Amino acid sequence: MNINLNDAQQAFGFLVSQTAHIETEVYKTQYPDYDYASLVPVDSSANEWAKVVTFFSMDMVGSAQWQSGSAFDVPFADVERAKFDHSIHMAAIGYQYNMEEINTARLAGMNLTTDKADSARQSYAEFMYNLVFSGNTEKNMDGLLNYTGVTATNAAADGTSSSTFWAAKTPTQIIRDFNSVLTGIYEGTNTVEMADTVLLPVGVLNYLAYTPMSDTTTMTILEFLRMNNVYTATTGQALTIRAQRSLGTVAAGSTGRMVAYRRDPKVVKLHLPMPHRFLPVWQNGPMNFVIPGIFRTGGVEIRRPKAVRYLDLIAATPA
Repeated sequence: MNINLNDAQQAFGFLVSQTAHIETEVYKTQYPDYDYASLVPVDSSANEWAKVVTFFSMDMVGSAQWQSGSAFDVPFADVERAKFDHSIHMAAIGYQYNMEEINTARLAGMNLTTDKADSARQSYAEFMYNLVFSGNTEKNMDGLLNYTGVTATNAAADGTSSSTFWAAKTPTQIIRDFNSVLTGIYEGTNTVEMADTVLLPVGVLNYLAYTPMSDTTTMTILEFLRMNNVYTATTGQALTIRAQRSLGTVAAGSTGRMVAYRRDPKVVKLHLPMPHRFLPVWQNGPMNFVIPGIFRTGGVEIRRPKAVRYLDLIAATPA
């Protein structure tokens, strides 16, 4: 069959057949550099075109009291509910081909590569990663690392030269600082909440991972913390300790921050009613074809701020 390389309809049909294969391959690809779903539960249960997600927080009130057998004033239990609205916004990232690219592939009998679609998907992953952890000022969204209402305390200034930085402290002081955050959540919620996840600046985690507890042991501070922390001691479960690259400069004076929280959708979640999707191909010019990509998200929502806590002014280098 003769191929008319100047026929936009033939080019369009070729591109449509190619995009089905391209999108299948792209959506199989993982982007480990932008992994947020393993650290923040993702909620896609809302209608994908919803403009607002509404939720209620609930607190129990009332308490049992001693009572006479002839009394009329029996105390009652009740619940207090507070209503919150979480806005959903749309964002977009797609890719495009021109007539020359399409016909070069057709003439050579080749499939189009996934490079452009991969780039679009990676841009989406990076966008969501930054939104989840750092928020977005344009849409007035906070991220997990800087959420309004979360308690933030400074590390004790008892290191060398009164430094707060962990590299200027003894292993014992670091362990005390670390566990004080976990204990603060536990005691601050009347022993209801326990943090099971800790995020640290990359430099800080590396420092803990290669610094031994003492000159007489090969056990590092990080290994000791994994076995000897308040969460593990109380529950017998392993505490998740991960590095997060945005944490190195998020605290006052562009210093590091430790984040501890319970990784549970009752505490924190990402509202993502519409994950990224590619729309059908359309021609937007005499020689250009566009494959739009859209997604709708509400960003991070912390429902129980007391189950999250920050420790500031930590770093891997002495002050």
